[in-house]
Amino acid sequence: MDRLYVNNIRAYGYTGALPEEQVLGQWFSVDLVLWLDLAEAGQSDRLSDTYDYCQAVKTVQHLVQTCKFTLIEKLAETIAQSILTSAPIQQVQVRLTKPTPPIPNFSGSITVELTRPSVELRLNQNAP
Repeated sequence: MDRLYVNNIRAYGYTGALPEEQVLGQWFSVDLVLWLDLAEAGQSDRLSDTYDYCQAVKTVQHLVQTCKFTLIEKLAETIAQSILTSAPIQQVQVRLTKPTPPIPNFSGSITVELTRPSVELRLNQNAP
């Protein structure tokens, strides 16, 4: 299966376990891997034959900016499900990074990565 990578989608959001994270907010970075069939688009050179990744960028930015969750796992899951329900994607991988988590004496980042298949792919995998 073909893959489309959409990297370093940045948005300011309000997800976090600490109360100040949900009030003050912070930057998030999201990388997506989208599994889909790109053969027709590779032949036709028409945008209508592929997935317009601008929509993925808008979706991620909107969700990061408007959703308030305690856990980044919930935000990543919400992004994955939104991408899967709005596009002909067979599988999506979401890599969500909190570049500057409010952890004392820690200058690193925190990342959660999850991969979710489409409903159709799950049904086909569970078929006898």
